[in-house]
Amino acid sequence: MLSSRNSLLPARCVHSISLRQRIQFPATRLVRARAPNTKTTICSSLPQRRPLSSERDVNVSKPPLPPSKLLLRALRQGLSFRPIARAFRGQSLRSLFRQSPEELVLAIILLCAVAGISVYVGYAYFNYFQSKQFTRFPPQIAKSLRRALYYSNYAPDPQLALKYYKLALQQCAEAGLDPFSDEVMGVKIQLAAWFEKIGSYKNSIDVLDSLLRDCKKWVEVMEKSVRDGLVDKSGSLAGTSKPLDRTAEGDAESEADIKPENLWAKRSRVLGKSIGISVKLGELLADEHVLQGDSAGEHLVWAVETVLKELHRRQIEGVKEGEGDWMTPEQIGGALEALGNHYEAKSLYYLAAPLFLQAITLSPPNSCHTAVLMNNLAISLAQQPVNTLPDAGQISQAAGSTVASRPTRSSLLASARSWALQAQATARKVQGEDRTEECDEACAVALCSLGDIAAMAGDKEEAERRFRESLTLSQKIAFAPGATQAQEGLQRLSTTSSQGSP
Repeated sequence: MLSSRNSLLPARCVHSISLRQRIQFPATRLVRARAPNTKTTICSSLPQRRPLSSERDVNVSKPPLPPSKLLLRALRQGLSFRPIARAFRGQSLRSLFRQSPEELVLAIILLCAVAGISVYVGYAYFNYFQSKQFTRFPPQIAKSLRRALYYSNYAPDPQLALKYYKLALQQCAEAGLDPFSDEVMGVKIQLAAWFEKIGSYKNSIDVLDSLLRDCKKWVEVMEKSVRDGLVDKSGSLAGTSKPLDRTAEGDAESEADIKPENLWAKRSRVLGKSIGISVKLGELLADEHVLQGDSAGEHLVWAVETVLKELHRRQIEGVKEGEGDWMTPEQIGGALEALGNHYEAKSLYYLAAPLFLQAITLSPPNSCHTAVLMNNLAISLAQQPVNTLPDAGQISQAAGSTVASRPTRSSLLASARSWALQAQATARKVQGEDRTEECDEACAVALCSLGDIAAMAGDKEEAERRFRESLTLSQKIAFAPGATQAQEGLQRLSTTSSQGSP
């Protein structure tokens, strides 16, 4: 039996007794003698340990997590970059490079590419879908427009795109937006452009024609109100305290940052938009898929006449309060050019020439498009038959100048050659940011026009030289129409030479 001194030690110290004493312990329990007046202590011979939480709560079941939390946990684990960062730490990166350097470099390149694409997509999203063209609308309308453009350009689906375009226009009407504001009319013009893009020319024409009729009707009502004295000098309705404001209630911009628009300013804006819509309608109606030349001519003539009438009114009556500037010279020249192209397509060269001439005077001198207009004028003069010319009064009315006598064939060809040379010189002198592919194409077409003019004048050597120069330049700049026209000119020369030889 152990002494009383040893009995004061903890129970676990019993195991430290030397094996030489060969003390036999019971399998499960050990009874120790203690000092007098003490109680017997019973302890377990096995090591004591604290029970685990799982053993304490074995009968307590945890409630299951809701699906939303499980989904969030899965997304958090899937989008975690910790494994990637851990793999690219110092020692791990070096070991990966030793094991497979090619695969590691490729993986880094792929990661950089994915990161770059992600940044670009985010930038494109916020730069386009969060731009001012959407934020100026109320949130629900902007949402419908984003979806319409998404299904129009990024994931083409005509049915869904048309659905959201119609929904956006319906929401604009329900929100009380001005139907003649740039925003609402812009949605309709975008819808017409999308119809044209997918080849639905009839629907595009119907949308633009309906918008044009509404604009014309509003301008007529406004002008009638002016004649009836219902509009005062400030451009607002008589009896109202302030001019009409074209901003909507749902517009995010503050009224302090937007200058109110009076009726004269709105008339100028709507009338200018009407002219642009009418020109576009004329181009669509003259397209090879529609071929309604008469209707196209009516729209183009109305656009040009309206431009000239408004310019005349402003010269006589002056600019009204808040009316602002009229169309820019380039816009006016575009309307004149469109009508000139229409007359040229109908072989009415004597009507197209004065329009091209007026468009040239309104076009910037250092512009590639100016060279195109000069070449169009040269073609109209060269192909203009002398016996079909109208009288001097009609020419004066069309061109805005007086003509004393009828031009001869030689004078027309000389004028055409002069304008073709000016077109070539203008296209060559344009440099810097103003120079585009249109300049090179204008040079090629001008050379071909010089060849045609020389052939009409009977100078076959000059014609052949110009055609070959045009063919070389067209092939160099990959301008297929120019190369085709030059080859056809050379073929006509060879045919004429073979027929004229004995």
